[in-house]
Amino acid sequence: MTVTAAGPLPRTVYDVAIVGAGVVGCAIARELARHPRLRVALVEAQDDVGQGTSKANTAILHTGFDASPGTLEALLVREGHARLGAYAAASGIPVERVGALLVAWDEEQLAALPRLAAKAGHNGCHDTALLGRAELYAREPQLGPGALGALHVPGESVICPWTTTLAYATQAVRAGTDLHLNAAVEKATRADGHLLTTSRGTLRARHLVNAAGLHADTLDRALGHEDFTVTPRRGQLLVYDKPARSLVRHILLPVPTALGKGVLVAPTVYGNVLLGPTAEDLRDKRATESTAEALAGLRDQGRRILPALVEEEVTAVYAGLRAATGREDYRITAHPAQAYVTVGGIRSTGLTASMAIAAHVTALLADAGLDPGPVREPEPVTMPNLGEAFPRPYQRADLIAADPAYGTLVCHCERVSRGEIRDALAGTVPPRSLEGLRRRTRARAGRCQGFYCGAAVRELFERGRS
Repeated sequence: MTVTAAGPLPRTVYDVAIVGAGVVGCAIARELARHPRLRVALVEAQDDVGQGTSKANTAILHTGFDASPGTLEALLVREGHARLGAYAAASGIPVERVGALLVAWDEEQLAALPRLAAKAGHNGCHDTALLGRAELYAREPQLGPGALGALHVPGESVICPWTTTLAYATQAVRAGTDLHLNAAVEKATRADGHLLTTSRGTLRARHLVNAAGLHADTLDRALGHEDFTVTPRRGQLLVYDKPARSLVRHILLPVPTALGKGVLVAPTVYGNVLLGPTAEDLRDKRATESTAEALAGLRDQGRRILPALVEEEVTAVYAGLRAATGREDYRITAHPAQAYVTVGGIRSTGLTASMAIAAHVTALLADAGLDPGPVREPEPVTMPNLGEAFPRPYQRADLIAADPAYGTLVCHCERVSRGEIRDALAGTVPPRSLEGLRRRTRARAGRCQGFYCGAAVRELFERGRS
């Protein structure tokens, strides 16, 4: 097992190479790592796992209640919801089962709710309930005026996307997967298998999985396929400070449109509240900046949904790009003659569906001639708890008694201890930047955004990297 970020790639011929170490690519690597006979490479253009869409989503564990019935997405989200829910519980990934309210603000939306409830039933979600105005406001007293009713979806949850991706990658690497970072694929050709030319040299593999996210269409075309085009759809979000958390009890969803699920208000497992995302179709696959116009528009919509929210402090703003392809389904396609599987068009539900996608892709590889060999379950992992609903290290007397570093706070806004930072730096897949450390510990993610703790965190990071 290796994690490399510099130097030439090994001359090994891998059984499978996976391009893209987002949540889906890491889930596929973990699934293939259940077959110890396979030699697997996970190839990532950036310096960490989960650096693209996976780090900038709305962090919802979806039931798939509103997916188009009969689609591959509907099937895999439903299966993935059960798989990831169980995996999170076993691995210590924080999940809060807060439920969702699909709020109707006019008569047309209200009339759509029974159809959405029926759609949820077709998708195997049979516990939804229609709520009248009085019950809706009893459940969400801070909701803005004018709502007429809602559809309650109790199974919708919030989850930590950062530790989910990291858990998959950690298990894969510990089970023998080679993770190659800073290895952007520049060319892909068929030459006695697959030959990938990357920014760190060449890599050979007998089978190839394209989980390149926003760049999946580019890699697909390099191998002769014109099946889809990725249009980056930017979603900008506002993150409100922890005092706002008491204002909302559920995920508040709008009635969806053709552009997506729309602007929502959602609690996070970190104790914050999210407002967003926008849905802006762009051409630039690197356009993750935020705009004043879009943020002002979000505040206007937030003022209607939850008026008190926009009076709270904003601690962060971020934007992510989703891989829209013009079709409301995943673009997962096997090309057996090329020993190649495309995993494209994976949008915001990809986090939820990740484990089910991985199992599906592994089956496609087997159908294309891969002999995965016997199964051996990977060593279980226990991820650091970043969720506020569960005891954090600084609150655990047993941990502090055994190691006082867990009682020494470095980031006071997020209550991150010296012990947590040390553990992250010594992890199987350690951070290679302060942003990577933030995603593993929440250090510098609070209201001061590192103004007070930044120097101390940087010193610990540099010392741990030396």
